[in-house]
Amino acid sequence: MTEPEFNKPLTAGRIPLANRIVQAPMGRLRADPQGRPGDLMAEFYRQRAGMGLIVSDGTSPSRDGRVFVTQPGLYDDAQIPGWRAVADAVHSAGGHIVAQLMHAGWNTHEDVTGLPVVSASAVDHRGWAHDARGNRLPFATPVALDAAGLDRIRADFAAAARRAVDAGLDGVELHAANGYLLHSFLAPNSNIRTDSYGGSPANRARFVTEVTAAVAAEIGADRVGVRISPGMTIQGAVEDDDAVAAEAYAHLIDGFNALGDGTGIAYLNLTQPDLAGDLATGLRDRFHGPVFANRNTGTKVASTRQDALDILALGYDAAAVGRPALANPDLVARWTAAETDAETAENTPDPKTFYFGGASGYTDYPTLQEVTTP
Repeated sequence: MTEPEFNKPLTAGRIPLANRIVQAPMGRLRADPQGRPGDLMAEFYRQRAGMGLIVSDGTSPSRDGRVFVTQPGLYDDAQIPGWRAVADAVHSAGGHIVAQLMHAGWNTHEDVTGLPVVSASAVDHRGWAHDARGNRLPFATPVALDAAGLDRIRADFAAAARRAVDAGLDGVELHAANGYLLHSFLAPNSNIRTDSYGGSPANRARFVTEVTAAVAAEIGADRVGVRISPGMTIQGAVEDDDAVAAEAYAHLIDGFNALGDGTGIAYLNLTQPDLAGDLATGLRDRFHGPVFANRNTGTKVASTRQDALDILALGYDAAAVGRPALANPDLVARWTAAETDAETAENTPDPKTFYFGGASGYTDYPTLQEVTTP
């Protein structure tokens, strides 16, 4: 049997990947109200240890960065034991996992966090957060981060990364995409600052580079990945001019490459609708390390076996996979078996269980062996 291309190993910084299928970060909101992972989260990740790398749910590095009351966090030492159980579970099954550090920025609400909503600038956008009962909370005008606020956010990200590594996780991924806080500095419409963090493409890239540098200084650049969504309009952030986006993200990539005494960060995780286009391939080629990718049209993230093979054929180093990984804990084994066996139908994910609930639709999806064994 010819081995599928995605089964080739890869090294990202100091993180070894047994294969090139990466579990994309997907919020499941199964932590407790204090942001602490429990046994259920540990089991969910353990089941998926066959992925080349697991990127965790978006995990808040700051109290004011929470998007929902049961989002996991790394802003308190009390959250470390739960993450240690997650790391131990994944490692005992032979896998690797990083925590995605995601500050919601203007995509949350004071009723969720108990704190003012912050962003790059005091700019409105449409949408809503949800309270603990699921009620909609329309977004309010955020507070623009001042110098002290910028210092605090840099320190919060670094401290959260330290907690992740102290818990035994293999590293962190910084979420600088999808309209969240770091992305709000990159997008021209959400960043109307007139100081050194706004205006020019270089200035708009500055804060994300500084946060990444602070995290790299704390845990090592070879444990740090960054997720970006260049040229995408998503969750209020508007990037509708590829030439403008290319310039800002080029500055960002150059900053990443310079970290770790010039060895750069561990990996780049790129989501983009046109992975063969000049914007995506230009940034891929500019970055010195491995680039993970998924094709995101803004309404649908392509995540089939063939999509993964196509992404690798385009020259990306790994394919980030979303929903199929939720419903198929043995996804890589299924996709490997599909090379010669057509009887490997995947479980279908249940959207009703994506964001709320317990084990149902979370840890109870069967493996292929369980389905086919009499």
